[in-house]
Amino acid sequence: MKRLAMIFGCLVLFASPTFATSEFSKQWKNEYLGDDADEDFKKVGRKAGCYVCHVKGEDKKKVRNEYGQALMEFLKAEDFPKEYVKEHPEEAKAKILEGIKKGNEKKSSDGKTFGEKIKANELPATDSKL
Repeated sequence: MKRLAMIFGCLVLFASPTFATSEFSKQWKNEYLGDDADEDFKKVGRKAGCYVCHVKGEDKKKVRNEYGQALMEFLKAEDFPKEYVKEHPEEAKAKILEGIKKGNEKKSSDGKTFGEKIKANELPATDSKL
Protein backbone atom coordinates (compact mmCIF):
# COMPACT_ATOMS: atom_id res chain seq x y z
CA MET A 1 0.00 0.00 0.00
CA LYS A 2 2.84 2.39 0.83
CA ARG A 3 4.39 1.70 -2.56
CA LEU A 4 1.11 2.50 -4.33
CA ALA A 5 0.73 5.74 -2.39
CA MET A 6 4.31 6.70 -3.22
CA ILE A 7 3.80 6.01 -6.94
CA PHE A 8 0.56 8.01 -6.95
CA GLY A 9 2.29 10.88 -5.16
CA CYS A 10 5.05 10.94 -7.75
CA LEU A 11 2.51 10.94 -10.57
CA VAL A 12 0.65 13.88 -9.06
CA LEU A 13 3.89 15.74 -8.44
CA PHE A 14 5.24 15.29 -11.95
CA ALA A 15 2.04 15.10 -14.02
CA SER A 16 1.22 18.79 -14.17
CA PRO A 17 4.54 20.10 -15.51
CA THR A 18 4.70 17.31 -18.07
CA PHE A 19 1.13 17.97 -19.10
CA ALA A 20 1.81 21.69 -19.39
CA THR A 21 4.90 21.29 -21.51
CA SER A 22 3.10 18.84 -23.79
CA GLU A 23 0.35 21.46 -24.07
CA PHE A 24 3.00 24.05 -25.03
CA SER A 25 4.27 21.68 -27.72
CA LYS A 26 0.75 20.97 -28.97
CA GLN A 27 -0.08 24.67 -29.31
CA TRP A 28 3.26 25.43 -31.01
CA LYS A 29 2.71 22.65 -33.53
CA ASN A 30 -0.88 23.75 -34.20
CA GLU A 31 0.26 27.33 -34.75
CA TYR A 32 3.38 26.73 -36.87
CA LEU A 33 3.00 23.26 -38.38
CA GLY A 34 -0.69 23.46 -39.29
CA ASP A 35 -2.39 23.21 -42.67
CA ASP A 36 -1.04 26.55 -43.92
CA ALA A 37 2.59 25.78 -43.09
CA ASP A 38 5.21 25.06 -45.72
CA GLU A 39 5.42 21.28 -46.28
CA ASP A 40 9.20 21.15 -45.87
CA PHE A 41 9.00 23.14 -42.64
CA LYS A 42 6.32 20.77 -41.35
CA LYS A 43 8.66 17.83 -41.97
CA VAL A 44 11.59 19.52 -40.26
CA GLY A 45 9.44 20.71 -37.36
CA ARG A 46 7.89 17.29 -36.83
CA LYS A 47 11.29 15.64 -37.01
CA ALA A 48 12.65 18.09 -34.45
CA GLY A 49 9.74 17.37 -32.10
CA CYS A 50 10.79 18.17 -28.54
CA TYR A 51 14.09 19.51 -29.81
CA VAL A 52 12.48 22.67 -31.12
CA CYS A 53 12.96 23.81 -27.50
CA HIS A 54 15.16 21.15 -25.91
CA VAL A 55 18.67 19.83 -26.60
CA LYS A 56 19.02 16.32 -27.93
CA GLY A 57 20.92 14.04 -25.58
CA GLU A 58 20.38 16.31 -22.58
CA ASP A 59 17.89 16.20 -19.70
CA LYS A 60 14.63 17.59 -21.14
CA LYS A 61 13.50 18.79 -17.74
CA LYS A 62 16.58 20.94 -17.27
CA VAL A 63 18.29 21.77 -20.56
CA ARG A 64 16.71 23.95 -23.21
CA ASN A 65 18.18 25.45 -26.33
CA GLU A 66 18.14 29.21 -26.89
CA TYR A 67 14.56 29.15 -28.16
CA GLY A 68 13.35 27.06 -25.25
CA GLN A 69 15.05 29.48 -22.86
CA ALA A 70 13.34 32.44 -24.54
CA LEU A 71 9.93 30.78 -24.27
CA MET A 72 10.48 29.89 -20.62
CA GLU A 73 10.70 33.59 -19.84
CA PHE A 74 7.00 33.81 -20.72
CA LEU A 75 5.69 30.28 -20.14
CA LYS A 76 5.95 28.51 -16.80
CA ALA A 77 4.60 24.96 -16.53
CA GLU A 78 3.31 25.62 -13.02
CA ASP A 79 1.00 28.33 -14.43
CA PHE A 80 -0.80 25.68 -16.49
CA PRO A 81 -1.84 22.84 -14.20
CA LYS A 82 -3.76 20.01 -15.85
CA GLU A 83 -7.04 21.00 -14.18
CA TYR A 84 -6.78 24.61 -15.38
CA VAL A 85 -6.10 23.58 -18.99
CA LYS A 86 -9.00 21.11 -18.95
CA GLU A 87 -11.44 23.57 -17.36
CA HIS A 88 -10.37 26.61 -19.42
CA PRO A 89 -8.94 25.24 -22.70
CA GLU A 90 -9.47 28.38 -24.80
CA GLU A 91 -8.06 30.68 -22.11
CA ALA A 92 -5.04 28.39 -21.64
CA LYS A 93 -4.49 28.24 -25.41
CA ALA A 94 -4.62 32.03 -25.70
CA LYS A 95 -2.12 32.47 -22.85
CA ILE A 96 0.22 29.86 -24.29
CA LEU A 97 0.13 31.42 -27.76
CA GLU A 98 0.72 34.86 -26.23
CA GLY A 99 3.79 33.50 -24.43
CA ILE A 100 5.07 31.88 -27.61
CA LYS A 101 4.60 35.11 -29.58
CA LYS A 102 6.48 37.09 -26.91
CA GLY A 103 9.28 34.52 -27.02
CA ASN A 104 9.36 34.80 -30.81
CA GLU A 105 10.19 38.50 -30.46
CA LYS A 106 13.48 37.65 -28.73
CA LYS A 107 16.65 37.43 -30.80
CA SER A 108 18.46 34.26 -31.69
CA SER A 109 22.25 34.11 -31.44
CA ASP A 110 22.41 34.72 -35.20
CA GLY A 111 20.75 38.14 -34.77
CA LYS A 112 17.35 37.27 -36.23
CA THR A 113 14.28 37.07 -34.04
CA PHE A 114 12.92 33.59 -33.50
CA GLY A 115 9.71 34.70 -35.21
CA GLU A 116 11.62 35.83 -38.30
CA LYS A 117 13.29 32.45 -38.49
CA ILE A 118 9.97 30.61 -38.21
CA LYS A 119 8.45 32.81 -40.94
CA ALA A 120 11.46 31.91 -43.11
CA ASN A 121 10.66 28.21 -42.50
CA GLU A 122 13.71 27.70 -40.29
CA LEU A 123 13.83 26.08 -36.89
CA PRO A 124 14.07 28.91 -34.36
CA ALA A 125 17.12 27.80 -32.37
CA THR A 126 20.53 28.02 -34.01
CA ASP A 127 21.83 25.52 -31.46
CA SER A 128 19.32 22.79 -32.35
CA LYS A 129 20.86 19.33 -32.58
CA LEU A 130 18.75 16.90 -34.56
